[in-house]
Amino acid sequence: MSSDETSPTDAVVVTERRGFTLVVRINRPAARNAFNVPVMVGVGNAFLAADADPDIRAVVLTGTGDRAFCAGLDLRALGAGFEVADEDRPGMEVFGRFASGGGEGCQKPLICAAQATALAGGFELLLACDLAVVADNARLGLPEVKRGLFAAGGGMYLARRIPLAKALELTMTGEPITPAQALQLGLVNALAPPEEVLDRAVELAERITANGPLAVRASKRLVRMAAFEPLDEVRKVHTDLQRSVFASEDAKEGALAFAERRAPVWQER
Repeated sequence: MSSDETSPTDAVVVTERRGFTLVVRINRPAARNAFNVPVMVGVGNAFLAADADPDIRAVVLTGTGDRAFCAGLDLRALGAGFEVADEDRPGMEVFGRFASGGGEGCQKPLICAAQATALAGGFELLLACDLAVVADNARLGLPEVKRGLFAAGGGMYLARRIPLAKALELTMTGEPITPAQALQLGLVNALAPPEEVLDRAVELAERITANGPLAVRASKRLVRMAAFEPLDEVRKVHTDLQRSVFASEDAKEGALAFAERRAPVWQER
């Protein structure tokens, strides 16, 4: 599998191209990949770049090392406050929309490759992604209440994804769950040995990027809206998406390729 490193390895966020997939890696292993302002800005900027690049059709978010995918918010950063330079505000805003868990922040399909433990804000980042491949020995959970905080990001949508009693148990006890439990609850898509998680996530991305990019993005937007927004709003967007996607050159190419028994060549128009 070919790859193309696109940022320095000493950066707190590293990006790497793998075909049509952009791998975005939080690179603070000594801090268990906890996110501070530079990490938030770096991840947000990576998402902005992915959305602007027609050659990127999916994004994989992962972490560095075997201690944690992400330990959540760096509490030292919380104590120091958040000062963001004007040029960093776009990236910071994108990260904020993403971390809130409502499906915003990245238009392209977004897959979490949690190669290690994901707790607190790290678990919320996992929940904010569209799909997730998780290490089979990872610890997962929302322990914010144990520090006098609460799951203020993606945790607010948890009860829309799993039974209310289980969502309340996770958020009020702060106790972790196993990857197998998360899989059973439908919070993750697949488990893998830690050393295989990233490759499995990229393989999942490749199955997605083989499809029509306009259709994939429309599917993401519509399904996420149906999960979180009023049905009347979903119907309006559904009509617009159906009109634009079904009339696209890619839709015609998909039908032609099927008739000619060949792989389609997507133009994203």
